[in-house]
Amino acid sequence: MNSEPMTDKPQITYRNTDLDLVASRSLESLASELETLGVNGRITHGEDGFWYVGDAGGIESEPSIVQLLNAIESLSESGREIWAECSKREFDVGYDCGDEPWSFNQGLSNDTLRRMAACGATFRITLYPFRPEDSSDRVPKN
Repeated sequence: MNSEPMTDKPQITYRNTDLDLVASRSLESLASELETLGVNGRITHGEDGFWYVGDAGGIESEPSIVQLLNAIESLSESGREIWAECSKREFDVGYDCGDEPWSFNQGLSNDTLRRMAACGATFRITLYPFRPEDSSDRVPKN
């Protein structure tokens, strides 16, 4: 929950970064190794067959992506083999949509983009619509 003062208009905010993984085999050992390497957040196997490595959020996506990249680049040989077998390795950055601020942007450094490409990952942005019924913690004042 955001501790900033409330305003009448919903705010555009960074929500979280997920690392979505798909493979024909179980990724439990990879998930366990990522946890051992300091990945904070949840690692779950969804009903859709995807494995999700989610972070706890924050203010911007780059620190979360860098933390995940640090772990991915530190995988053991067997962890790297499992990683390479994934048919999907995608960083999915989520944002809550709102009316303010008028302009909102976040970026990734060249180094982070290079590291993502080097590990064979793709990048996706997901926008979540404003819904008044779940807005109690989404309307911080700038």
